Amino acid sequence: MIQSDIEERFDNSYTQKFGFPKPGAANKVVKELRDSHIEFIKSSPFLVMATSDSSGNCDASPKGGTPGFVKVIDKSKILLPDVAGNKLFQSYQNIDENPHIGIVFFIPGLNETLRVNGKASIVSHDEIEQLIVKAEVHNPDDNSKILQGILMEINEAYGHCPRAFNFSNLWDTQQIDLNNGTMCSLNK
Repeated sequence: MIQSDIEERFDNSYTQKFGFPKPGAANKVVKELRDSHIEFIKSSPFLVMATSDSSGNCDASPKGGTPGFVKVIDKSKILLPDVAGNKLFQSYQNIDENPHIGIVFFIPGLNETLRVNGKASIVSHDEIEQLIVKAEVHNPDDNSKILQGILMEINEAYGHCPRAFNFSNLWDTQQIDLNNGTMCSLNK
């Protein structure tokens, strides 16, 4: 992408104030999944899904399973099975009102993420069963069953650089060992 295309595509008050992205950053933002993105999703056991309702009230929901629990349908669609959890259904209520969704995929120990944005629709339990999708989780319990799912139509995907991981030292094993069992319970 040449500079004039970058300026046209990413023109907003912030880029006008702070500068436009460099071609390397701009060129990684694509409209469908690349093969490398598909492999990342197949290797990812964890994601954070962001939604908002029609008034803009947001929800960020962690989702996890064994690597590959999110199913890649094709380069423009992925399926997130909903394994029974707290049954608050905040993301689902938001999707009913506003289909826009953002997902960040993580792989433990890897200092990159995959960001995927698009539109979501809710898939019924019966439709999930027809696709022969099973709950793929570590440490399953009696509630580890799929209730429904989310089909995401992708309109933007890109790998995100490691700066946040480097700044936070998130995967530092010494700090992880120190934190193990010493942190407070958030639900007391």
